[in-house]
Amino acid sequence: MVSTRGLVGLRPTPDAVARVTSPPYDVIKEGSPLYHRLAGERDSLFHVILGDAPVDALNGLEARGALIRDDTPCFYVYEQSWAGGERTGVFLAAEVTDYDRGQIIRHEKTFDDKVRGRVALAEATGFTTEPIFLLTQAELGPTLSQAKAAAPLYELTSDLGPGTDLDGLYSRVWRVPEESDVGEALRARLAPHPLYIADGHHRYHAALRSGLEHVLAYVTEEARILAYDRVIEPVIPFAEARAALALTPAPRFETPPKHSFCLYTREGCWTMKAREVPDDVVARLDCAILERELYPHLGLSHAHVVDPARFDYYPESALEEMKARVDEGAYGLAVALHPVSLEELMAVADAGLSDPEIVMPEKSTFFSPKILSGLILHRHGASNR
Repeated sequence: MVSTRGLVGLRPTPDAVARVTSPPYDVIKEGSPLYHRLAGERDSLFHVILGDAPVDALNGLEARGALIRDDTPCFYVYEQSWAGGERTGVFLAAEVTDYDRGQIIRHEKTFDDKVRGRVALAEATGFTTEPIFLLTQAELGPTLSQAKAAAPLYELTSDLGPGTDLDGLYSRVWRVPEESDVGEALRARLAPHPLYIADGHHRYHAALRSGLEHVLAYVTEEARILAYDRVIEPVIPFAEARAALALTPAPRFETPPKHSFCLYTREGCWTMKAREVPDDVVARLDCAILERELYPHLGLSHAHVVDPARFDYYPESALEEMKARVDEGAYGLAVALHPVSLEELMAVADAGLSDPEIVMPEKSTFFSPKILSGLILHRHGASNR
């Protein structure tokens, strides 16, 4: 269903790959230790994706030999390994098509004002610098294993410090020419299936806005979804709202069972169970239940969900950091949720094919680990052949 092609553009030299690669732009919080660490590395892609002079930064990387041009269309098989797991997928050029064609399927709404910076970056540099994370139901494993039988192009352990799930991640990358037997097999396996956007909805929106024919993408059949937990500063203090909530004391702040929530304040920790779980693909999601059953008691509306003065969001691996934000008085309470399943996500995405208004609530999924940016930069127009 979706046209996929090999990538042409810029890639790091093996000696520079650890310096160049970076977490995606949207997980680098300005002023954070991670931000300053990346800003201090001259060869980091950070200076392209978040710097004030991205074109100069990109030209500098190439002039210093950290990035080299590769004009042979290739797929790049990417294996990530971390404590307790691993995932393999492939970087490629995916055809950019409108959602109503059902080839690229979304589960979130996107907004023009959130992509202006990405559109400007793409137009200024002439490259897609960061991949869209796509899921497929194609069976890629046997073909990816064939690619991994060769020696890898890159092999690195990311040293990024705290603040990203990519720190300590072990990565290997294999270069697969598009016209090789393995390259042709990858295209054949992918061709009959639609691709689901896991992460990077606004990057894809930017590609649509820019009129690109193909965009840099990472495709895998494997997904690890963490709960996207939140710290909240209520309008109505939690102590005043508590009596109206069905709470039971909890021994610790932890990820709760499905349709339950774990709440942490400076006064204690509680479990809140959902009162009603509707038979609807969106309304039955725990983040939607939370918005109906908790937020009104705290004086919070849907508009507050994306207000950084009222909400901040963390993956479930950051429970201790969330507690610290509450303990220091930055927020009134922390809420841990059960993670969304891949089946729930795809059910919402499929329902959205017939009704574009059916989407996941904001901040409902956290795919982990993220995808390293900078392993390959795709040149616009290179796939028009």
